[in-house]
Amino acid sequence: MHIAKGTAQLELVTFDEALKAANTPSDTYSVEKWLYAPNFYSEYRYILGTRGENPLICIGINPSTAEPDNLDNTLKSVERIAKGNGFDSFIMFNVYAQRATDPDSMEKECNLMLHKENLKAFRHILSISQKPAVWAAWGAIIEKRDYLADCVRDMVKIGQEYGAAWYCAGAITKKGHPHHPLYLRKDEKIKPFDVEGYLNSR
Repeated sequence: MHIAKGTAQLELVTFDEALKAANTPSDTYSVEKWLYAPNFYSEYRYILGTRGENPLICIGINPSTAEPDNLDNTLKSVERIAKGNGFDSFIMFNVYAQRATDPDSMEKECNLMLHKENLKAFRHILSISQKPAVWAAWGAIIEKRDYLADCVRDMVKIGQEYGAAWYCAGAITKKGHPHHPLYLRKDEKIKPFDVEGYLNSR
């Protein structure tokens, strides 16, 4: 359980600083296996994933408690789906970087500085592979805050620069939201997702 305290009053570690630290050997986990930024448990998280040349980039709404070598059920499902679809690694990214177990406790207003640094992180993970594969997996939780859809719009624009292909897995909700990673079949295959059409309907 992580009770969100908000990020507005925090002195944020920039993504560039976090990435530099994430590439520095750690006493607590293998940096050869894991990409974790910031590389310590905090009120926000930019990236958690495994290293490879062809990652499946999964997009949730906001981080929870997972850390390297201590994945929660959502991340375990993400790892399975990535492997089952032929990817050599996975990266868990989020529309908004504030860590909160309960999405209802996410901050009411978007921390624009946190969002800016999160977008830098998104650029970095898109640059890892020649043809980035982005799995939209946020479910109906995107309705929790008005700013979340706008955050996705910013991500889609960046994705266009890198030629990102968007996917979903499992059934689309009645309101058109892509399925959350939990409760998917172990052998679930990803399929193309019209993220621009989705955003136009919001």
